[in-house]
Amino acid sequence: MPSLPAPSRSRLRSMPLGDTDPFRPDARRPLRLRSRALPVDSHFEPHRHPWAQLAYCASGIVQVTAAQGGGGGDEVTYIVPPSRAVWIAPGALHSVHVLQAAEFRTLYIDASVAPAGWQRCRMIVVSPLLRELVGALDLAGARPLPAPREERLTGLVLDEIAGAATMELGVPMPHAQAGDKRLRALCEAVLRAPAQRATLAGWAGEAGASERTLARLFRIELGMSYRQWRQQAVLAHALPLLAQGMAVSHVAAASGYASDSAFTAMFKAALGQPPGAFQRRQP
Repeated sequence: MPSLPAPSRSRLRSMPLGDTDPFRPDARRPLRLRSRALPVDSHFEPHRHPWAQLAYCASGIVQVTAAQGGGGGDEVTYIVPPSRAVWIAPGALHSVHVLQAAEFRTLYIDASVAPAGWQRCRMIVVSPLLRELVGALDLAGARPLPAPREERLTGLVLDEIAGAATMELGVPMPHAQAGDKRLRALCEAVLRAPAQRATLAGWAGEAGASERTLARLFRIELGMSYRQWRQQAVLAHALPLLAQGMAVSHVAAASGYASDSAFTAMFKAALGQPPGAFQRRQP
């Protein structure tokens, strides 16, 4: 995706977990937690596994790219701050890129206990209770929890995940082969320069299609309006800039907003926090 960060310099192994791996979930222990401190620009290569995964950061920001379906399908890129987490469906091909040094918490979840109907990847809102439950599991560290306590915590975590509100914070792209090439070209152009043109009418001439045709293609191929899609693209563009320490006013201008207040209002409505909350503090 052109406007998102360049390929990582630090590539981490993403080999499938073996049958004897201590983090592999199963019917007896359907939820396993893996904690890692990851430096900025770390990257997990595309991989898949037969269990589900919840990607969550106690701190920092990561970018998760995942196929929409279990085995394939169109990709969506999610920008994941600590207030959100990404549900990765069993078998979905996915990769992870660290945008801001992260305390990464991976919940591996056996497919037998996945919420009904969750065959597609999605972003969820991390409730205060879910955050504390993950923290309780994480505190176990090297000393295993007593089985009854682990079972109770697991049940509560699964309940919170199943009941969590979903959040649109991904940037879907038209299918590279089957999709309309005009729409694909427009989306790629917006990602390269999200501040260049704010309206669909502004892009219509360059795309070689009428505004009405493009609006119809957005609804048919991506299931949303251009305005909704562009907001996701702007957030995907803005979050890494904030993570790098860029001033909010500069990020707003680079995202095509005439005023800081309008940008902040959009950002807070989408993420529940102002852009300054995601800004790296200079030493």
